[in-house]
Amino acid sequence: MMDQDLAARKDAARKAGFARRKQAFESATPGQSAYLSEFLAGYRGVPVSGFMPIRTEINPIPAMAEAAAHGTVGVPVIQGAGLPLKFSEWEPDAPMKDGPFGAKIPVEDRFFEPEIVIVPLVAFDKNGGRLGYGGGFYDRTLELLRSKRATLALGFAFDAQEDENLPLEATDQPLDLIITESGIRDLKA
Repeated sequence: MMDQDLAARKDAARKAGFARRKQAFESATPGQSAYLSEFLAGYRGVPVSGFMPIRTEINPIPAMAEAAAHGTVGVPVIQGAGLPLKFSEWEPDAPMKDGPFGAKIPVEDRFFEPEIVIVPLVAFDKNGGRLGYGGGFYDRTLELLRSKRATLALGFAFDAQEDENLPLEATDQPLDLIITESGIRDLKA
């Protein structure tokens, strides 16, 4: 159980992150996913999970479409509160339906396990810390996937979402890389 001070700090960091993300989204230009495409080009054929952007999230769909021409690409499907995500195969123009929280999911479930997970987020730090929406879905999922095989977690966000002092917990799974509209940040270097 999270203590109240940490919960309050996370809430404040989320509010600030959402505000920065909204401002970046409103001034975003085309080509937001160019560096994501560049990175994924080095991993052709490796199973990848992206995400269907909601609200003010940065848009990974052009990079996902390119990757889908070379291998399996999917999107997360929420199974329920407290459970890890599953990933269903996605292709450009595939029939989609509304999933929980407003993100689109494939009409037909074809589940697979990705080796690269493109992670949406509210805020990130230079050490690979990530602040999500508070449900713990990606933390549980990355922990499960990483217990089976090497799994790369790519945070995909606007530069403006960086925060110097994120309140994190021991259960928070670190990102391996951050990819923004302006570049690729390898956190292991």
